[in-house]
Amino acid sequence: MSKLKASPLKNLFESIIFVFVMHPYDVGDRCVVDGTPMLVEEMNLLTTVFLKLNNEKVYYPNAVLAAKPISNYFRSPDMGETVEFSIAFSTPASKIAHLKEKIADYLEQNPQHWALIHTVVVIEIENMNKLKMALYCNHTITFQEYREKNIRRTELSLAIKKILGGLQIDYTLLP
Repeated sequence: MSKLKASPLKNLFESIIFVFVMHPYDVGDRCVVDGTPMLVEEMNLLTTVFLKLNNEKVYYPNAVLAAKPISNYFRSPDMGETVEFSIAFSTPASKIAHLKEKIADYLEQNPQHWALIHTVVVIEIENMNKLKMALYCNHTITFQEYREKNIRRTELSLAIKKILGGLQIDYTLLP
């Protein structure tokens, strides 16, 4: 019988420690719990109410949250972005150099969205006919602003597509 009484007290104690000592988020923060991105809607002593991206409410006991890893976008520094793309293996090195220059120019022209430090790398050779490449760069925001992050990523991807078209870089499959 003492175990039954200890459990609610233990939960209360863990919840108090979680809310007042650990305090990993505030109302309005965008967090990831169990791999699901959610917005903190309400914090109570024993529970936290989250909203999923589709506005579904999720109630978590704070004693349970205390044992879970929680990512908090709001408290994170400016966050990184990766855009992967493939080009023809036969693309001359001079065109790849121009591609890198054009990407750098795009980032420099949009300093309100992107940090200037970036890297364009070849990740691997695919099927002996494609170079799989990636652009690694940083946003000037955290992913707290999820919609803005997605808009920026879309614009960056379309800019890369436009640059590839302008340089007449493509890839074709082996016959």
